[in-house]
Amino acid sequence: MFPEYRDLISTLKHSDLHFTNLFNRHNELDQKIKNIESAIEVASHEAIEALKKEKLHLKDEIYAILTKAKNT
Repeated sequence: MFPEYRDLISTLKHSDLHFTNLFNRHNELDQKIKNIESAIEVASHEAIEALKKEKLHLKDEIYAILTKAKNT
């Protein structure tokens, strides 16, 4: 996710607890969705859609933090 911000992500993960929590939650959701889609875990279609929406919301929030940090 966001390879162009790799260095900034690393910096923020060490200095911003909120960013770290968002980033970790995004990765957890990503893995859970992959597990469901691979039939390792079971979930309803509605549950999968809710997970994907939460993941997208987190990605948007992460991107907003990255662009703000880049511009400061």
